[in-house]
Amino acid sequence: MTTVERPRKPIRTYHPRRGRLSGRHFDALHRLTDAFAFVPGDPIDVLEIGSGMGEATVEMAAADPARRYLAVEIHTPGVANLLSLIEQRGLTNLRVVSVDALELLRSDIPLESLDAVHVFFPDPWPKARHHKRRLIQPAHVALLRDRLRPGGVLHCATDDAGYAQAMLETLTADPRLRNVHDGFAPRPAHRPLTKFEQRAIRDGRPSFDLMYVKS
Repeated sequence: MTTVERPRKPIRTYHPRRGRLSGRHFDALHRLTDAFAFVPGDPIDVLEIGSGMGEATVEMAAADPARRYLAVEIHTPGVANLLSLIEQRGLTNLRVVSVDALELLRSDIPLESLDAVHVFFPDPWPKARHHKRRLIQPAHVALLRDRLRPGGVLHCATDDAGYAQAMLETLTADPRLRNVHDGFAPRPAHRPLTKFEQRAIRDGRPSFDLMYVKS
């Protein structure tokens, strides 16, 4: 009797979260999803993986109108809030997609096409048995790096000290990435302070930034 192996499910780097939608958010999803959707083939300069509620993403896109941003977020209330903020600010250089970021990179982001990739406060998966789910690990970093143009920047941030050290080691080990700073980067002024980060600071958890350039 022949045994047929079932294909393994891909390991998720995120934890799907449920959240109630307010009337405003439901309306934003209904009216704006198509208006600010990403269509494969659309030119993108900056990719943000995990935009959360979207406040920082909107501020960065508004301050950088010459470049085209794509925010990837799987948490529906976050997507809805970001859509609402884009409309409020009248932005034309920011698009939103709710998919697995790794699958998006593999299928819809061309090689050496991005100026920058932002990975701000990804799930740290703190338990050792869950570390395989972390976004910043060698195979995923290679995927991110290959989508950057030469001279493009991979900018990561976390408030988890253990993950920060693991990020530093993983990124430094990549042969085509060069650390812009000696170790962790000073907090850059262009990365807005979000409510999430403010809470972390109040709780005594400083943030760690890492900035690497593709050679």
